[in-house]
Parts: sequence; C-alpha cells; structure tokens
Amino acid sequence: MSPADAPYALVGTDPQLAPLDRADHLRDDPAALAAMWPAACVLRVDGDGRAAADVDGAPSVSWGESLGPMPADADFLGIDADSVAWFASTLTDATTPRIDLRRAAATWPVRAASAYATAHALHHWHARHRYCGACGGEVEFVRGGWLGRCLRCEREHYPRTDPAVIVAVGEGTRLLMGRQASWPARRYSVIAGFVEPGETLEQAVSREVMEETGIRITGCRYLGSQPWPFPTSLMLGFIADAGSAEIRGSDELEEARWFEREEIVAALDADARGEPESGPFLPPARISIAHWLVRQWVAATT
Repeated sequence: MSPADAPYALVGTDPQLAPLDRADHLRDDPAALAAMWPAACVLRVDGDGRAAADVDGAPSVSWGESLGPMPADADFLGIDADSVAWFASTLTDATTPRIDLRRAAATWPVRAASAYATAHALHHWHARHRYCGACGGEVEFVRGGWLGRCLRCEREHYPRTDPAVIVAVGEGTRLLMGRQASWPARRYSVIAGFVEPGETLEQAVSREVMEETGIRITGCRYLGSQPWPFPTSLMLGFIADAGSAEIRGSDELEEARWFEREEIVAALDADARGEPESGPFLPPARISIAHWLVRQWVAATT
C-alpha cells in the first residue's frame, strides 16, 4: 500500500503503516539515546530538506554505528514496531545521492516517509530558530532535538506547527477546484488556507472558500489530516456543501472553476494509469491529502 492509498490517521498492526512511537519519556535521557544510537536507523537530511537515497531514489537509511559517535545535532524521531530507534542527522557528504520529500513520499513506505517528514520539519525549525525571539540569545536544542532553550534568558521554545484547512466543496455532481499560477499547467486542486488566530476550523473553511472563490458554504465535515512539512503545516481535511454557485475571482488563485464528476473520474483514472497528461486536467498529487479528499468526494457522489 502506498502513502496515497493509506488512511491519514494511521492505525493497525502493519509495521510499515504504523507510525513511530515518539517515546517522549526518552527525550530527557541523553544516556539512553546515546546507548540506542549504534543500532538505530538514521535518516540523514541536508540543509535543503533532502534525504540520502540510493541511485534508484529508495531511502538510504544508515545504522548509527556506521556513522561513528552520536553527533550533537542528532534528532530522536522515535521507536518502531521492531523496537528499533530512529534518528535524523545532518547530511554533509556532497557525493551522497539525495531525494526531496515530495518525490520520496510518493514511493517510500509510510513509516519511512512519516519519519522523514518529522526529520525535515525539525531540521527546518532548528535552522530558522537559532536565536531567541524574546532576547536574541543563542538557542541550544535539547530533549533529542524537540526543545530549544535560550542560553541567555532560559526561555523555552518548541517546534511550530501551522494548522491549515483544505476542503473539497461540492454542489450536486460538481466539485470546486482552483489553481495557482506557479503550478504545472493544467494542475487543479481543492481550496486550502491557513487558520487565523481566534478562528475555529469551520470558520477558517468558510472564510478561505469565500476569499478565494466567492462561494458561500452551508456546512462542512471534518474527514482527516496530514502533516505537510513544507515547511511546517498540518493539513486538516474537510468536505463542504456549496450554498452558492457563482465564482468570483481573487488574487490568490489564477483560476477557480467547477468540475463535473465525470471529468474528475477521468482525470483520476488517467493518473492511476500513470498517464496523467491524457486526462482532462491534472489532479492533485497522489501523496497529498488533496488527492485523497477528491477521491472521498467522488466516492460519496453519484
């Protein structure tokens, strides 16, 4: 099963689908982390968020003992179903093949892709929070990389996650989708945007749909979520019912339009065959919750 086919709330007994146990209690035990390092799986990530891979793009996971003593910047990711610890460390070897997360997540096992997403988000946070936002002092990272502590004022800093809503808005047998100018030609996706301070998720769904398309919704239902570390988002997926049909353009989207169910099915089928260009448009990438939401809408619509 690929990540695109897996449910976003990963449960069950398949070790390749089960997320890592983040083992929070071990983050405060440097001696225990150091003892686990030699037998640990290590994902090496560079400053651009790419991971070490083999020549075919498969994950290149190193064993801790092959990398020498545990480096100071090693991040503890958790423990898998086989009781193996997973860490992430900085990839500095310029000759090592690399792969970016979007490509990797399309083919890697869910557990590896999920661990890589966590590693990427932590590395991004560390790189951009080296100094305290309160006093400007230098920040050191402790608790296995999960806590930043200012060396001057001792203020504590934690990894940031930005909630964003993403919604499939339907009206009968039509689905609302839009595209940004920077996307590949013919690519369309469902509507998304960040939650603002003081908003409920439902209010954010209604506001984003109205701002980007001028469509008013009459209700929405939460379906699932997906971490999206580009750089730090948590996508919260909804299906909504449209209360109006006339689309009003905005500066946020190059175009928004209604697609009939038959067009969407044809685009999804072409994508599933590995021939997305033969479809009427390019659907959202299969690694994304947007793709999953579109399929959920199709399954619920006749």
